[in-house]
Amino acid sequence: MSPSDGAPPRTPAHPDPAAEFHEVIHAPVRLRICGLLRQVDALEFSVIRDALELKDANLSKNLKVLSDADLVTVTKESSPDRGDARRLTWVALTADGHSALESHLAALRAIAEGGAAPSR
Repeated sequence: MSPSDGAPPRTPAHPDPAAEFHEVIHAPVRLRICGLLRQVDALEFSVIRDALELKDANLSKNLKVLSDADLVTVTKESSPDRGDARRLTWVALTADGHSALESHLAALRAIAEGGAAPSR
């Protein structure tokens, strides 16, 4: 889904990246967030929260870390389905976020196969 058009999830091309361990992504909650965002344009905050069974504060804290590292974008927009002032919060991986995640996953695969992966 995407914030503006409701398009179905996309499947981006994932070329074999260079293996590079990424400390920010590696934290369990952040890795799970990135994993959810990997195959879609964007997800709404509540979808991520519910899928990962997180508290709002925990998700917000981890999104802030990812956003500060320029790995995700967090945007807010009004909802046409709501009569109040509440807004929807959309989260998406940035291009750098996609690259960093794919590199991190390659590093994890190398580690799992008994090799060493370079660290950041």
